[in-house]
Amino acid sequence: MNDIVYMGLEPPSPAKRAQAQNAWDLIYFTSGSGKVRCRQGALNCQRGSVAVVPPPGAFRVDGDRDFRCIHLSMLLPALGFKEPTVIQDENGPFLRQAFEAALHHFQSGGAGSVSLLSAYGSLISGYLALSQMARRRSHVVESIEQNILNRCADPGYALDDFLRALPFNYDYLRKLFQKEMGVTPHQYLNSTRLQMAAEALMNAEISGAAISMADIARQCGFREPLYFSRMFKKRYGLSPSFYAKAKCGKLSPGREDEESP
Repeated sequence: MNDIVYMGLEPPSPAKRAQAQNAWDLIYFTSGSGKVRCRQGALNCQRGSVAVVPPPGAFRVDGDRDFRCIHLSMLLPALGFKEPTVIQDENGPFLRQAFEAALHHFQSGGAGSVSLLSAYGSLISGYLALSQMARRRSHVVESIEQNILNRCADPGYALDDFLRALPFNYDYLRKLFQKEMGVTPHQYLNSTRLQMAAEALMNAEISGAAISMADIARQCGFREPLYFSRMFKKRYGLSPSFYAKAKCGKLSPGREDEESP
């Protein structure tokens, strides 16, 4: 699941940014032009441009007098952009409408907004992922990614065995995958499993289904529930048992997760 942790017409405050250190920043230029300046350099943007800044992403936006934007912060570890990148929205108003609709639901916080934001997050991230794939993807990296997606829910899946069975050097494959995807194969596997778990937890919370954390862990490919809980908390900042409640606004204000990390 692609968690939208902030949306607005201005960048998030330092406090909000500190709460989501692993978030990717997406800036959609709705009018005017300007530059997104970060440590790697400046991205030239205009109307219809989306600046993608991977974490950690210290940056500022300088625009002309007509500059307007929609700023989105999202937890998207599977996107493979290693450096800040500009994507041009070439399908008319499609991507802009997705940003505007997500902004509306983020600000309204109405009934069903959590599910709708998840859907818009998936839509936006999927569009950007397709744009990335169109730029550069080797056949072997596509094969590795597809194998991970097909087998990630299996706790007995041995990614190393698959990589070593390919007719390439293991270290070469690892570096090539990281170059094209921005993460190593094992990081991609863990990220995919954790996203599956977050989505399963949200679905269970919304439907009222009773399911144990051990069952969630196994369904998402984790052998050990304790390891799953630690990885999940490291990734999302909350234990699995509190995550969905917090997302749905059911966690009492000020209540802290007291479970073991």
